[in-house]
Amino acid sequence: MLSITIKEEQPHHILLLEGEIDASNSVELDDAIRGMIEGGAQSIMVDGRELSYISSAGLGVFMSYLEDFQEANIRFVLFGLHPNVFEVFKILGLDQLMTILPDKEAATK
Repeated sequence: MLSITIKEEQPHHILLLEGEIDASNSVELDDAIRGMIEGGAQSIMVDGRELSYISSAGLGVFMSYLEDFQEANIRFVLFGLHPNVFEVFKILGLDQLMTILPDKEAATK
């Protein structure tokens, strides 16, 4: 089960993810990110404190937008990932492609 909440704390759009991201619900994540881009977001911060699991489908959603973020000059940051979730990003080398910070305070700087 996945719960997605989007909060605006100008200039940031915060994507709060709760639960698990897998193939059955990754389209919801895709829709949320696309909506923020189309809405003109210039800073997207993903709050992963309540994210307990991410599958390759979920990782693929983030990967599919990296070029879009770069082209549109959108700042994209993940923060607060549980160690087991961060480990998945790290094993695949995604920690080298995405900015992953320990907490919201670091992410807003």
